[in-house]
Amino acid sequence: MLDDKGFDLWADGYDKSVGLSDEYNTYPFAGYKKILADIYRIVMEKPNAAVLDMGFGTGTLTTKLYENGCVIFGQDFSARMIELASEKMPDAHLYQGDFSRGLVEALKKETYDFIVATYSIHHLADDQKVVLLRELTDHLRDNGKILIGDVAFESREELDKCREESGDEWDDDELYCVADELRADFPGLVFKKMTFCSGILTISG
Repeated sequence: MLDDKGFDLWADGYDKSVGLSDEYNTYPFAGYKKILADIYRIVMEKPNAAVLDMGFGTGTLTTKLYENGCVIFGQDFSARMIELASEKMPDAHLYQGDFSRGLVEALKKETYDFIVATYSIHHLADDQKVVLLRELTDHLRDNGKILIGDVAFESREELDKCREESGDEWDDDELYCVADELRADFPGLVFKKMTFCSGILTISG
């Protein structure tokens, strides 16, 4: 698992690494652009939405939202990622913090129309995901949504199949979302499969 220093070192080449995996439709970033485009479309249905991005990285998605009128909040544990994202979004409210420990204090004071997490919460253990998502639902406005775009699967069987087919490429340190297991805590969760290894999970407030 990458720590904050690991992400600092990866930050400058992150977008290129993601792009190559997406272009060749390989694990883990197959469907990356499709997922971001889908989340972007959903968020843009509400003008001037307040959006919290958990683990925003270099700001690939949030920069587009920012440029189109959204009020952007974010939490990431890499100082370098925040630096890169701040250059693109000077008026965004970006904070450094490890979201395995929940929201930083400044973000706890706000509510949001959308909370997005793209390729970020797979760094959390399954029980940590549940704790974080419960906290995040408390900060949704009426009709708000949590949108998670990531390596994700409808069932454990589908995850195991992808792991087997990915062979040595599979990252055993990543803990991917399994929709039917998360529904034990979030019964209304909807999963939209995007590729053989990715999809969008939606939890409505």
